[in-house]
Amino acid sequence: MQNKKINLKFLINTLITLIFFINVQFLLAQTDNNSYKIKIDGLAAVVGDFVILDSDIDKTIIDLQSQGVNTVDLDRCSLLGKLMEDKLYAHHAEQDSLEIDSQQIYNYVDQTIDYFINQLGDIDKVLEFYKKQDEQTFRLELFEINRVNQLSQKMQTKIVDEIEITPEEVKQFFNNIPKYELPVFGAELEISQIIVKPEVGEIEQKKVIDRLESIRNDVVVNGSSFATKAILYSQDPGSRSKGGKYTLNRNRPQMVKEFRDVAYRLKEGEVSDPFKTDFGWHIVKVDKIRGQEVDVRHILLVPEITNMALSEAKKKIDLIRKRIIDNELTFEEAAKSFSDDKGTKNNGGVLINPTTGDTRFELTKIDPVLYNQIQRLADNEVSAPLLESDKQGNQSFKIIKVSNRYDEHTADYSKDYLKIKELALKEKQLNAIQDWMKEKIIDTYISVNQDSRDCNFTNEWLKK
Repeated sequence: MQNKKINLKFLINTLITLIFFINVQFLLAQTDNNSYKIKIDGLAAVVGDFVILDSDIDKTIIDLQSQGVNTVDLDRCSLLGKLMEDKLYAHHAEQDSLEIDSQQIYNYVDQTIDYFINQLGDIDKVLEFYKKQDEQTFRLELFEINRVNQLSQKMQTKIVDEIEITPEEVKQFFNNIPKYELPVFGAELEISQIIVKPEVGEIEQKKVIDRLESIRNDVVVNGSSFATKAILYSQDPGSRSKGGKYTLNRNRPQMVKEFRDVAYRLKEGEVSDPFKTDFGWHIVKVDKIRGQEVDVRHILLVPEITNMALSEAKKKIDLIRKRIIDNELTFEEAAKSFSDDKGTKNNGGVLINPTTGDTRFELTKIDPVLYNQIQRLADNEVSAPLLESDKQGNQSFKIIKVSNRYDEHTADYSKDYLKIKELALKEKQLNAIQDWMKEKIIDTYISVNQDSRDCNFTNEWLKK
């Protein structure tokens, strides 16, 4: 099941931002007679409705260092310029009334609070560590940090969203690159696979259906907690610890169709009958309906695969492999006829690179597990059957082969058109952003502190 997992980098960045956000108002230095001298955090710049403080620049330096970036050659002027860019995006996002996903931000805040509690013990220790009087204030500050970030991202997306590039523009872009500056593309592979899943017996399926019906009855009739049942019994690792909770959005489907169809038919508080997806058997309860968003909880049970079913699957894939090697079938024909992988069978078993959307995998960026499986294969050699388990523990057999191999080479227009098109589009988008930036700097109230007016900014922030 796909899960909205909190990103570790997001948490680190939020934590660092929060530390400086807390200290934005003042720094205390104790002096004689137990009095305090207050140093006001310096104002670095104002962009539209947003204020940038000196501490924001300090925060950015630590933020970059936490990501492993060498900051030795970075100066405060360039960092201030980057912060002003971000605030300019956010300011005009508000001017253009761009909608932000408040619920997504609240979810981030919830996940961040949970992470802090996990690290420090309980909410009181978190509030004490961050010098907050109450949880509500703490949540509001976290919300504002992420609201500004989302506004900035929305504005940048709007600027480039409708930009397209024609084949003629791609060709012109390529022809304008000096030969000695042509990009070099690393070695790439095209990989195909056939997957055979063991068949689940009727007895094993009935066991999980009966179990789910028993759980459902305990919830509906006896009033037991669905969330507690999910924690105790669900086999979905992505939601089990959260009591089976997911938030569905009708505009951004993130679950399989069968799951969504059942969930959207339910009323608040209603619990579904057991139903099947590729992941196993489920029951779903709707907690809250908020317009396009629906909070649900679910329990997943996966039928047990018997040794006999596993043995039959192994025999089947052995036979498929033999027929391919004996030239009775091509790999592509076998994939279309026998593979249980819905995502690749109609494509002749060819894997799609989730990062690029094409069929090539750059050798230096390939998934380590997949790399280990194909590293010793010669071109068009069919691997021995491999036994795999997914996150839910479902086992299957697969065979793979390297369909095509592309050695490291200097960019060629005909062979690498898609990659060249991507580079050309990025350049066009960058130019559009630069043009937007120049126009909005002129139209926006901007003030830079006297201490920073000697900076050699990339953009004309000083409006000379």
